[in-house]
Amino acid sequence: MTITEKVSYLKGLAEGLSIDDTTKEGKIIKAIIDVLDDVAFSVADLEDGLAEVCDQVDLIDEDLEALEEEFYGDEDECDCDGCSDEDFDGDLYEVQCPACGDTICIDEETLEQGEIECPNCGELLEFDLEEECEDEGCDCGCCGHDHDAE
Repeated sequence: MTITEKVSYLKGLAEGLSIDDTTKEGKIIKAIIDVLDDVAFSVADLEDGLAEVCDQVDLIDEDLEALEEEFYGDEDECDCDGCSDEDFDGDLYEVQCPACGDTICIDEETLEQGEIECPNCGELLEFDLEEECEDEGCDCGCCGHDHDAE
């Protein structure tokens, strides 16, 4: 039973009990039922609006999910030309050439070498891993150097 139906039942009950609306008690009961009726219709309107908004959010969520899948794809896979996960045992890193904008995949070994030629335009791409670790005492391991030994 909805709130609107419950308030309608109370209205009918008050009329069926022949509550005299000329008395103080009758006037207050009638006023309370009228307020309840207004509140019930407001709640019903809010529930309808909320249901509509939820439907729209679900549609937006589905559209966003489709866009994310199209844009990001499977983030665990390298999607650049010329390499596949089967070619390398370690991690792959995507690098964008600043000259031509082509995205290439490199493995950790190539990254540690410090440079590679872009297979698209021949531009020399250099990787300075020491810049990532400014703190001499760090032991992050991201640059492959033992800062304590230096």
